[in-house]
Amino acid sequence: MAEKHSCRWRRTADRQAEQLREQQAALEAQQAELEAQRAEVARLTAQLAELQQQLSKTTKQLVGPKSERMPSPEDELKKREGQRPARGGYTNPDKRRLTAEQKATMEAEVVTHLVPEEQRHCPHCGQEAKSIGEGEMSVEWEWVPGHFEKRLHVIEVLRCPCKQHYVRGPAPARVQEGCQYGPGFIAKLVVDKCADATPIYRIEKEMQREGIPVARSTMNDLVHLAADVCKPLYDAALAAIRTDPHVQADETSFRTQVRPDKSFMWTFLSELYTVYVYNPSRSGDTPTSVLGGTTGTLTVDGYTGYNHVTDVDGRERTGCWSHARRYFFEALGTAPEARQALDIILDLFQVERSAKSRGIVGTAAHLELRQRRSREALDRLQAWVAQTKPLYEPRSAMGQAIGYLENQWTRLTAFLKDAQIPIHNNASEAALRIIALVRKNSLFFGNDAAGRRFAVLFSLIAMCDKHGVNPVEYFTDVLLRIQDHPKSRVAELLPHAWKSSFGRAADSSAPQPSTDAS
Repeated sequence: MAEKHSCRWRRTADRQAEQLREQQAALEAQQAELEAQRAEVARLTAQLAELQQQLSKTTKQLVGPKSERMPSPEDELKKREGQRPARGGYTNPDKRRLTAEQKATMEAEVVTHLVPEEQRHCPHCGQEAKSIGEGEMSVEWEWVPGHFEKRLHVIEVLRCPCKQHYVRGPAPARVQEGCQYGPGFIAKLVVDKCADATPIYRIEKEMQREGIPVARSTMNDLVHLAADVCKPLYDAALAAIRTDPHVQADETSFRTQVRPDKSFMWTFLSELYTVYVYNPSRSGDTPTSVLGGTTGTLTVDGYTGYNHVTDVDGRERTGCWSHARRYFFEALGTAPEARQALDIILDLFQVERSAKSRGIVGTAAHLELRQRRSREALDRLQAWVAQTKPLYEPRSAMGQAIGYLENQWTRLTAFLKDAQIPIHNNASEAALRIIALVRKNSLFFGNDAAGRRFAVLFSLIAMCDKHGVNPVEYFTDVLLRIQDHPKSRVAELLPHAWKSSFGRAADSSAPQPSTDAS
């Protein structure tokens, strides 16, 4: 092969070719740098959109007017229809003396417990027994609706002159032996603390105004005593909810004084029962302990902690349209098109409202209504998603809303095959509102044992509310009745059963409490 000749023109051509290659390499480097800059701009743009969405959401929550916060489906439907929508410590001796003086000067109702007539005569000589002194006396602080009262229980004591017969009247029933506080008083404390979220120190102030000097530590002990007495009822409700085919669940955080990390209060509810479960952890151990090994449906949000009981052999997991709706509402600030999705989802709630107004909830007619009207709305929503999804980045607010909808679609549409499955988990979220209020007012549980005790009381009060039972009346009766009730039939004292057997509702002449579960 002949070698290339070398001349001035060849050398010039080679030099120009080398310059062109260098320029091409420089251009390619610039192009790569531009591509990297474009990618960085895209990333920053997406991050800016995400931060703007978070800022908009936080602003609405903190300082936004009520009109900018997400309205409930009920309010939206009304608008569519044209309607308006215990710690120990030092005790001051002067305070203790003053408390004793106040107790001593209070007026008291004297309740005399006489010896039954059949026991007043000596079985040995037949003579009538005579009184020994003024009888045995004990003090009880009780709450009577509208006021407190002090009762002096005087137990009559008789002795026959022959000194072979000694008899005393029946002792007053007590929640616990030696307890000076009546069941009504304890019931009032429990309801104030757990139903109305009133901190004990505020209750103490109320007691002082009423002239009842009760120490804060004593009130804490009484609330815990009520939980211990009612624990068998809680266990019965917990066992019963395991067998229910349709359960809803949710959880929220709560601080415990003895641990730095947050603890959690879980709620599991069905048609009859509402049960709270305290656990220091948010792991799936709690759902497993409550519903593990059971079948049926479980309506929850997207939290993975429930996966332990919704595996192949467990419960079928169903979704919550309120959660899906919330994602689209949060996207409204940057994507007004989200209103179209919100309107379609509202049609699903309209179907449920129609079923409720016709009194067919949970029936075959309700299922037929879902199959006809809800399925048509879901088809429209799917078509809208297919059209809208390519227009938004996955990390944007709208992209996340659409992603949640697609990931949860099978669970969100499970209600089409069973009229008993709710389309949302609002009931569980509503059940946790009292926990959030207590968390705000009382800040923390003292320890894990206190958290478990309060779970007992929260559960019974929630079931009273569910079935239209006055919780003060319920605890006043049950705190004594449970002591003599057969343990094998303790479920008969749960609020819905107590109401029909022992409550005022069992008396046809008594006013019927409202059963509205709103």
